[in-house]
Amino acid sequence: MNARHTHRVTIAAVILAAGEGRRYQGETHKLLAKVNGQPVVAWAIEHARLADFDETIVISGAVDLAGVVPDDVTLLLNHDWEDGQARSLQVAVEWAVVAGHDTIVVGLGDQPMIPPEAWRLVAASESPIAVADFNGHQTPPVKLSQDVWSMLPIDGDEGARTLIRGRAELVEAITCDGHPIDVDTLTDLQRVQSRARVEGLGTWT
Repeated sequence: MNARHTHRVTIAAVILAAGEGRRYQGETHKLLAKVNGQPVVAWAIEHARLADFDETIVISGAVDLAGVVPDDVTLLLNHDWEDGQARSLQVAVEWAVVAGHDTIVVGLGDQPMIPPEAWRLVAASESPIAVADFNGHQTPPVKLSQDVWSMLPIDGDEGARTLIRGRAELVEAITCDGHPIDVDTLTDLQRVQSRARVEGLGTWT
């Protein structure tokens, strides 16, 4: 009798962190601005790592993140970062294909207050595409199964948003806790810093 082999689905967390952050007028790149003593992007990476997927990947570009990304996280460079977010997503997909992953869950490096549980909940969806919903605001992390990778745009700054709008029948919105604040401006950073002082960040698991 032949043994029955069950394929184990492997999942990679992807942090998109390649953009220039032109709207941010601080002394450093926005991803390196400090919240509770750590860079914005470090919190995003840490929460993705705590989701405990098979691999965590960071896509860099405009700013060198080598000193921020932990040794157990894969750091990839998008040489075409000026062409928009879609190129970073393609870098992630190309890596996922080679690495043999079935699913990627994509988050943003400038969203430090997305908790690990939001990553897990989105990844657990049975839909080929799933997006986190924070009090009616749909935002990354976004699950993308390998079935939809070929549908992703190859250029432009919208990443998966074009696919989500165009193929709504494939998308499930997953209710999540957390604060999906993008650090695009100094005001955004101050909002995150204020919330982090009250609620904490390092205690999230």
